[in-house]
Amino acid sequence: MMMQVSLRIVRLIFHLVRGMALATFVFPRAARARQQQLVRDWSQGLLKACGVTLIVHQPGEALERGVMLVGNHVSWLDIYVINAWQPVPFVAKAEIEKWPILGWLAKTIGTIFIRRDKRSDARRIVQQLADVLKSGETICIFPEGTTSDGTRLLPFHANLLQAPVLAMTAVQPICLLYEDAQGQQSLAPAYIGDISLLASLISILRAAPLTAHLYVTAPLEARGQRRELAMRAQAAVQGALQLLQRQRVVLSDTAVVNAEVSG
Repeated sequence: MMMQVSLRIVRLIFHLVRGMALATFVFPRAARARQQQLVRDWSQGLLKACGVTLIVHQPGEALERGVMLVGNHVSWLDIYVINAWQPVPFVAKAEIEKWPILGWLAKTIGTIFIRRDKRSDARRIVQQLADVLKSGETICIFPEGTTSDGTRLLPFHANLLQAPVLAMTAVQPICLLYEDAQGQQSLAPAYIGDISLLASLISILRAAPLTAHLYVTAPLEARGQRRELAMRAQAAVQGALQLLQRQRVVLSDTAVVNAEVSG
């Protein structure tokens, strides 16, 4: 076990160094399509280095432009799981910008950072997100506002969902669940409490191989009030989480991404 963890750490270090080199010398000069491919490939490589396989369940039609992805939040790993499927900018708490390496990489690929302790910052972000959606771009938020252990949802905050209401665009709820080698829901990736980023990473490496399930639900029309939209989005994510927990998702609706598990 210790040998496997050590090997994964070495692979991860090399992958992070490669990511820094790409972000510095290649990403800024690349065309948009190339940038997205770089983000997808690097995110898939990160999952592989961590011993994580991604399975995407798509019973709903996945929209590619002008949509706000809205999902539950378990771990810092969620961002790379979603980017391994579909590269997209995120709204993240301002503290992430200060993280070593990962914070810098997040800023480089266009993450929008928000200070949750400043209400005026939320208003600024809402208008910025609405402009992004009106331009046909996609953005992802985690409306729980913090991470959970993944076994249940926390209440969805409605503030940022004002953006798709203003832009009159769609919201697409998505759900994440991590599974261990025994087919049970894993709590190892949960980034909660006082756990450090390093301790969380070690927990993931020790628990590998893991499977990240990403369930994409049908899009919702962003109509009415933001609180009503938040309730509809939360209900959709809750339904997907219950399906994944019961392991009743139809296999024909799934696609395996990065099927090779390292280790």
